[in-house]
Amino acid sequence: MNDVAIRVEQLSKQFRIGAAKRRHDTLRDQLMDGLKSLLPWAGPRSLFSVQRGTPTDSIWALKDLSFEVKQGEVLGLIGSNGAGKSTLLKVLSRITEPTAGRAEIYGRVGSLLEVGTGFDRELTGRENVYLSGAILGMRRAEIDRKFEEIVAFSEVEKFIDTPVKRYSSGMYVRLAFAVAAHLDPEILLVDEVLAVGDAAFQKKCLGRMDAVTKGGRTVLFVSHNMAMIENLCPRALLLHNGAIASVGPTKQVIQAYLSTLSDLARDPIATRTDRQGAGEIRTVGLELLDADGRESASPVSGQRAIFRLHFRADSHKIFKNCRVSLSVHKDEICYFLLSTELVDNTPVDLRGTGFIDFAVPNLPLSASTYHLNTFIESNRVVQDWVMRASSFSVIDGDFYGAGRNYPSGWQGRCVLVPFSWELGNHASAPVSPQESSASEQGSATPSIV
Repeated sequence: MNDVAIRVEQLSKQFRIGAAKRRHDTLRDQLMDGLKSLLPWAGPRSLFSVQRGTPTDSIWALKDLSFEVKQGEVLGLIGSNGAGKSTLLKVLSRITEPTAGRAEIYGRVGSLLEVGTGFDRELTGRENVYLSGAILGMRRAEIDRKFEEIVAFSEVEKFIDTPVKRYSSGMYVRLAFAVAAHLDPEILLVDEVLAVGDAAFQKKCLGRMDAVTKGGRTVLFVSHNMAMIENLCPRALLLHNGAIASVGPTKQVIQAYLSTLSDLARDPIATRTDRQGAGEIRTVGLELLDADGRESASPVSGQRAIFRLHFRADSHKIFKNCRVSLSVHKDEICYFLLSTELVDNTPVDLRGTGFIDFAVPNLPLSASTYHLNTFIESNRVVQDWVMRASSFSVIDGDFYGAGRNYPSGWQGRCVLVPFSWELGNHASAPVSPQESSASEQGSATPSIV
């Protein structure tokens, strides 16, 4: 019996970049181009032409991919932006055709590639459930059977017959995900769809995906959240520049992925000449360590990280009352400062060579690339100051324990802080006649926010 759900053999996808269709400004232009394509003397049989001087270079989004996914297996697909993950899922979903090679799929396929596919803002939530479900491949009888469950999952029961253009963005994505999450295929292709809704809904979505992966379905799961990949996928595949860089147990593949990212440079800082200060003490190296004290290629949001600064001081001299600092920046913004005098009043004396560890219990950075500035002073005399001493990349982690760290699009634009929230009750507050009148007028045509 064949136990293979997906078989990919020498699969490649090429895109042409720089080619553009000529714009038709008028109906006459369209008719003339169409006529030329039918006349043998009027040029090539084409309804578009490439603009002169426009480059027609090509890129390989996928190159010679070969792998198998067994029935009932949950395979994680990881890699940096542009590695080819989404292109692969679109080929497997038959959204786009491969340039070369083949993919064999055994079973009904469902794709959760873009939350909200098929939604029409003028239609009600009820109508959009049926429309989007049909586009995603669900039969009407199947939607009828699951309708109440979909609506209950989305938590928009009160507004299901309201046009979705009146929904808040959170309500919109909750309903859209609820439809997609109730597909019942044998093979499910998932691309970053858990980056929707608020933290509570994120947790519900994660629970739904966990149930799907444990329900015996074949799942190909794409995410930048390594904690989620490790939790849901026993095996993973790493794509790098459109090719398979590693495939195997998830932890092993994640380590291979982290090693491809930019690491803290230790050697260049010792020879940097663009530094300020007296120079009797210098930063000569930087390391990044994980919670176990092992060198790490890149830290993970929400996990313990240790920034180690190596110093060298002039021989046979003790430098009193030292202050050693590291500051973390992105572009021109300082996200946080690590400095010896901030958390301890104990004087710091430096001599010879050594290092200082700055331990951050829960790294509060969202996924992006950052740079470090280093600073050392003794008795208020600046000894060494290096701007952009090194850089490092942060990987998504489950900082809040809810399956996501921050709203989509905020990568590298915020720091993450532990917090809680509580809804207060103002029901006892007096309501003015104007507010009461406005409420009565708005009840006929609700505006949902």
